[in-house]
Parts: sequence; C-alpha cells; structure tokens
Amino acid sequence: MTLSNGTSEGTIRWGILGTGFIAGLQTRDLKDNGFTVQAVGSRSLDTSRAFAEEYAVAAAHGSYEELVADPLVDVVYIATPHPMHRANALLALNAGKHVLVEKSFTMNAREAQEIVDLAASKGLVALEAMWTRFLPHMVKIREIIAAGTIGEVRKVIASHNQSLPKDPAHRLNDPALGGGALLDLGIYPISFAFDILGAPSAIHASASMTATGVDRQTAAIFDYDGGAQALVDCELDAASANRALVIGTEGWIDIEHTWYNPVPFTVHAVDGGVVERYEQPVNSRGMQYQAAELERLVREGSAAGTILPPGESVAIMAAMDEIRRQIGLRYEADAVSEDSLRSGDDND
Repeated sequence: MTLSNGTSEGTIRWGILGTGFIAGLQTRDLKDNGFTVQAVGSRSLDTSRAFAEEYAVAAAHGSYEELVADPLVDVVYIATPHPMHRANALLALNAGKHVLVEKSFTMNAREAQEIVDLAASKGLVALEAMWTRFLPHMVKIREIIAAGTIGEVRKVIASHNQSLPKDPAHRLNDPALGGGALLDLGIYPISFAFDILGAPSAIHASASMTATGVDRQTAAIFDYDGGAQALVDCELDAASANRALVIGTEGWIDIEHTWYNPVPFTVHAVDGGVVERYEQPVNSRGMQYQAAELERLVREGSAAGTILPPGESVAIMAAMDEIRRQIGLRYEADAVSEDSLRSGDDND
C-alpha cells in the first residue's frame, strides 16, 4: 500500500492534548506540512499559552476538558505519558473527536480495548501514533517482502537501546508513571515484529530491573507457528547502533542506524550481493505521515487502515502484558484492571 506524501489540505483541524517534548515534535511536523493545528490544551493555561505562542497555534485552553469541547477541533492528538492515555482518549472520544494516541497506546491491553470499542461505537478513528509504521522506508520494506524479493521471512531482529536520564524521580524510572524500557522503547521493535510477522504464538522474555522496580533492559523471543522468530530488545541506560534486520530464505534487509527513523536500507541477495538500496529524504522529522493516515481515514469514513488497525494495537499491548508478566513488571493500572474485572465495573 502506498501512503500519501505526508501533507495535508488543512481542512481537518487538530487539537494537541499535552505540551511536552513529543507534543512539540508532532506539532512542528504538522505545521511544516500543511496541517491545521487549531488548539492546544494543558492542565496549566500559562503552559498552554506558551506552547501556542511557540508553535503559532490559534487557541490555548487551560484544561483538557476545554480542549476536547472546542467546536473547531476535529482530531485530538494525545501526547501525555502513557498512564494518562486511556483517560485522555476516552475524554476526547466522548466529546466526538477522533484521536491519535501516542505509543505505547495504553498501559495494558484492557485499556487499549476500551479505547478501540468506544471509538467503534461512536464511528470515530482511534489510531496509535506509532510513527515508524507510516514512514516511506517502512512502506517500501513491506512492498519488497510482499514481492518475495527475500523469499520467506524467517527472522526479524530489532533493538532500541538508549542512554536516558538516570534520575530515579524521572518519569522513565518511575513505576507510577509507567516507567521502564519496555513501554517507551521496546514498543518500537515489538511493533516492528508485528508489522512483519504478525502476532506470535509464544513469547519468551527476560529482563534486568532498576532499583526503582522498572525494567532497565528487556529482551524477548517471539515464536511463530510457521517456524519464524523475532528477536527484540530494549534498554534505557546504554545506547547502541539500533539497527534492524529482516532475514529471509533468499536474502535479507539491513535497516541502518537508527532503523525506526527515516533512514536508508539495503536489500541483499542470499549470496550477499546488493539487490537494492533505498534512500528517500523525508521532510521534517517524519511524524506527519501518521497524521496524514488519520486524516485519510477520517475523509474516507473508515475506522481502520491496513498499516496499523486498532485491533493490532490491542494485540501489541497484550504481547507487552505477557512480557511484563514474565519479567515481573506490574503497574497500578494492572491492579485497577483486575479489580474492575472482578467487580464487572468498567467505569473510572
């Protein structure tokens, strides 16, 4: 499937929920590529106004409730930390807004299913903001695999290792804020494995934990019924080249540093010869492509695309739930989900 060029006609109006680092990156890519960013919302009006001034956003709201109630907003981009995604997405959907929800989509599969079910019941789009899925080099890789160029895919290998803040109070190291390598970094290689091979039949995971009780590094092997495997790993206190490989019976695809960004890749034949090298410059950071996909779904009245349908976002969260079960990583949201299941109460 060939996606758009990542630009917009500007007729669909965006609201930005949250004003952190990732919100700024997405807003800049939207503004640079013709998207209409109508409003921003924060828990602090001063923070919202500062963000609006920096990125030339028309309206600033001092609460999330005011943002989603804005009649000039059609789509809400959820840019808060992932423990807040469920509540923020449900708030926007109940206000009749489509949502683009940062990854990881939620804290667990149950929360993800709540968002997907509510969106479906209201005829709205709920898309996970896994921006890598929609980049041109990933579109091309899927086309090469579908054409049989590297034969039957036998293995996917992908890493996401970064040296991030060591402060125990930092969000990434705080279990109360969904800290750890898995949800912030591991989501990338795990989503990539799903993209190429689908949902695994079995998962084998191990991890090392920090003093604060979150995973410092996690590795997993995904097994598939046909015999294929995916090897995925992540770490938050040591960096690496972060390359990825897709290995097939007739060759392999080598995606360069850093594979989840818009970078070149090379297709090798089974004897090592170069079949093709792909390199396409991308305007801006590349986060505009996921926004263009959401706008396409809205225009066409479709709830789900083929690149990252909502059900797959739920399945990815379920895989990460299983990894967390195996490595002993639990969050407050897990206890809330278990209590709700016991009581039969799905409300906040």
